[in-house]
Amino acid sequence: MDFHYYTGEEIRLLSECTLCPRECGVNRFGGGTGYCKSDAGMNVASICIHRGEEPAISGPEGICNIFFSGCNLRCIYCQNYEISNPCRRIRIKSPGYDEVLDRIAALLKGGVKAVGFVSPSHVIPQVKAIIRGLHAKGYRPVTVFNTNGYDRKSTISSLEGLIDVYLPDLKYIDPNSAEEFSGAPDYPETAMNAIREMYFQKGSVLITDSEGRAENGLIVRHLVLPGHADDSMELLERLARDVSRGIHISLMSQYHPVPAVRHHPDLGRSLYASEYSAVAKYAGELGFRNGWFQGLESHGNYRPDFSREHPFE
Repeated sequence: MDFHYYTGEEIRLLSECTLCPRECGVNRFGGGTGYCKSDAGMNVASICIHRGEEPAISGPEGICNIFFSGCNLRCIYCQNYEISNPCRRIRIKSPGYDEVLDRIAALLKGGVKAVGFVSPSHVIPQVKAIIRGLHAKGYRPVTVFNTNGYDRKSTISSLEGLIDVYLPDLKYIDPNSAEEFSGAPDYPETAMNAIREMYFQKGSVLITDSEGRAENGLIVRHLVLPGHADDSMELLERLARDVSRGIHISLMSQYHPVPAVRHHPDLGRSLYASEYSAVAKYAGELGFRNGWFQGLESHGNYRPDFSREHPFE
């Protein structure tokens, strides 16, 4: 396979992979043997227009989202489990580099303004190569880094100037929950360090165009989990104290139990309205003034089917 689209440094990184906090050290050119089970190819599961993101991210015409297969976190409740889990039932053959660029370009020609990289923590060289390729073709879309938050600070530093909008999750503040649900007890500190670097690059101001599309900035997402409203409140306290109350937050209620957690004592049910409203109220009390809340009915609207060409339609 020809990997001409990588720089020498990117080839070095993929040859002994320490791109994410797992630091497996595997040779990705030798196959997907690390935690993420992803090789050195594109690892693209889907390229589609997505209209279900925050209004500033989707914009009037939707965003061109690139969903990568594999994951460096693999939460047990992941809604994208069909493509993130190495034991997934759906096997998707990734398009090659040139096809990826052509498919993105076709959507940009149709009027889409932004390109989102979804679950990109383990495929940073691929993300950079795609951005370079689009620039070489004359396209300069708004770039959105839609990450689970389990990123090395140095990796985020390397993206300065390439990523316009950071859209990280902040999933946990409790190491025990991070271990139980995502096998990553270091997640809270790792994600906070990554978000602080994003904040260093972007600050609190979300720059938007005349139609409300985000052009530059930071939005931090948090999904409230059933049975863990107190953890969510503690997480928001930490975010307010260690980053800023002025940042845009997206407080999500869309949790829906996937088959793997059907019998879990907490995660086997949907979120109660009382849990979400308590967290939303506390966010206001802490002084967060920018961002979005979700309606409780959202849990039925964001379930993808990656066996289809358009997973969310």
